Amino acid sequence: MRSAPTPEPSTERTDRRAQPPGVPGTTALLAGLDGVPWSEIQDSSGSAAAIPRLLRKVARGDAETARAALGDLRRRICQYGFVVEQATAATVPFLWELAQRPQVSCRAQIIQLLKNIADARQWETTATAYPKLLNHRENPVAWERAARQAVRARRGELERLLTEDDSEITRATTELARTLGAGSLGD
Repeated sequence: MRSAPTPEPSTERTDRRAQPPGVPGTTALLAGLDGVPWSEIQDSSGSAAAIPRLLRKVARGDAETARAALGDLRRRICQYGFVVEQATAATVPFLWELAQRPQVSCRAQIIQLLKNIADARQWETTATAYPKLLNHRENPVAWERAARQAVRARRGELERLLTEDDSEITRATTELARTLGAGSLGD
């Protein structure tokens, strides 16, 4: 059983400088990543300490390296495509950032991962049948809710993604927008 405390990770990126709208490249890529206490939170493999390395590989790797790193990251923060972990909410703002960066080769897959996180209700469903789950020191239902909220917190970024010329990105973004609800754009 995992024993790490459940922190309340922020969904806001406070490390960004003001930048003109629609210009994602004016701040440092993944700034603030090292400010998250990754070794103190858990992913599906145990310590989430590997998440920064995986995010950097997604950001800077060639297509094959980026996809492999994203696959590993997916297994760690949204296992099976629907089971989120303690580290998921802390990872979401960086996924949103990577989805906005044209140089990232697997942006559509990142958007799909954000959709999977937004759809995640495995722990809530389990807690309905086993309410004692809510009394555990580790509260995966809270992790799940925090992860979904982290995706929702950045939904304003959907509009820019919907204007992309890449049909795979716009399709994935449309699916994410549907998951977040019709009223999510422009809110």
